[in-house]
Amino acid sequence: MGRLLDTAWRFFEEDDWSFEPLENGSALRCGFEGESSTFTCFAQEQAEKEQFIFYSVVPFRTPENLRAAVAEYLTRANYGLVIGNFEMDYADGEVSFKTSMDAEGIEFTEAMVKNLVYANVLTTDRYLPGLMRVVYGGIGPEEAIREVEE
Repeated sequence: MGRLLDTAWRFFEEDDWSFEPLENGSALRCGFEGESSTFTCFAQEQAEKEQFIFYSVVPFRTPENLRAAVAEYLTRANYGLVIGNFEMDYADGEVSFKTSMDAEGIEFTEAMVKNLVYANVLTTDRYLPGLMRVVYGGIGPEEAIREVEE
């Protein structure tokens, strides 16, 4: 692990998160239990670029026939977000929320990790009910966003 994941490790320990390193040492995996769901998260480092990336992965895959509607929902959710973005892998329907930071040439602190992690998991938890309504509730993306953002 590089210096960025070392810093994330210290944050997770200090903030009392349950986490584990992946076998190849390229990431830390943890879970988050929010108000709307429980989901898996990954802290990753691109050491050569000195970039830290934190992902929350939605606990279900989007069926192929609903990917266009989910893409619209995610685009509507992304509009106006200042920190982070939703993304979907069109190949398998995986949806995640990503926050990241370029830490080249700066001191990377536990406070920075905390800000990225909590912005991530709280945003994911906020928008997940609307995403579930699009996938499982048969409502359109525009209505789902309206419900979430009211």
